[in-house]
Amino acid sequence: MTTTPVAHRPAPSGPATGDLDGTTRRRVLELVAAEGPVSAAELAQALGLTSAAVRRHLGVLEEDGTIVVREAGPSTGRRGRPARRYVVSTRGQSDLAGGYSELAAQVMRHLREVGGHDAVARFAAERYDAVVRRFAPRLTATDPQGRAAQLADLLAAEGYAASVRPVGTLVPTIQLCQGHCPVQGVAEEFGELCEAEAKAFSELLGTHVQRLATIAGGAHACVTNIPIPPTVSTPTPASRVSGQQEGSR
Repeated sequence: MTTTPVAHRPAPSGPATGDLDGTTRRRVLELVAAEGPVSAAELAQALGLTSAAVRRHLGVLEEDGTIVVREAGPSTGRRGRPARRYVVSTRGQSDLAGGYSELAAQVMRHLREVGGHDAVARFAAERYDAVVRRFAPRLTATDPQGRAAQLADLLAAEGYAASVRPVGTLVPTIQLCQGHCPVQGVAEEFGELCEAEAKAFSELLGTHVQRLATIAGGAHACVTNIPIPPTVSTPTPASRVSGQQEGSR
């Protein structure tokens, strides 16, 4: 996900300074959601800010409980001290989601009371069927990896802070990571939404996928494992002739 660097401007005086700080801090939080676990140096480079400025914002966000240190990164080079890497906390996810989660949860509870669990499952399936219909024409790549990258871009544009990351395993695999879930508060109570989303991803990508973690389940990101089929090379005419000659001996 490409982030446009922030132009450096002199800090305004007066009350506007607080507004600027709040806007920048929000951008830091959104980038932590999209790229986490991420270090202060990486955030500074992406945002075009100094490391000191980013660390100041990270300190406030960590004190507020909206971000947490999840894992250590590579050494910063200063006496082997590892870099602190940040992810968004459950509270931070709620802040990003805005104030509609509780209202949506109330609607879903009413649906369950009136129609039972089957009604909730049908609603979730219909919601993501609509996503499939909307996204499918825009996924033009012919391989799962290319389609996953396109899907991540579409999800990112809708606020899911999505990206695709390679996984260093023996079997070629990539992971679709969603650093933010706009329906987190509802999905925590209604897992049918997460299940239907995973099925939609499988249909859109044309391959089996495995959901490894969800924000609703307490993880810092929703992570979907996507296997990459091995590329089968087509024999050239010369190699076919050579093979035939070998077989005739």
